Amino acid sequence: MTREAGRRDGVDQQAVLLVAGLADLAVSTLGSAVGSVRGLLRRSDAAELAAEAESELAARGRLVLDRYTAAPPAHLEILARHALDRKAADGV
Repeated sequence: MTREAGRRDGVDQQAVLLVAGLADLAVSTLGSAVGSVRGLLRRSDAAELAAEAESELAARGRLVLDRYTAAPPAHLEILARHALDRKAADGV
């Protein structure tokens, strides 16, 4: 066996180990999430929790949209406003 074939086998084995580790992590996380959801459904205030979660998600969504969709004001427009403010302050 050549060195390159040995490296390739090592890389393939490393990739398989990483994928198996990620799959195990996903399954355990999903199991924890399902357990949490079951616990929440048993609560007497589940409707209130759902309404609160909905409003928090809507607020988070609004923040994300504002962050990524709002275009900053044009640089020259800001400079023009400052110039107008200075003129107004000087009484010209």
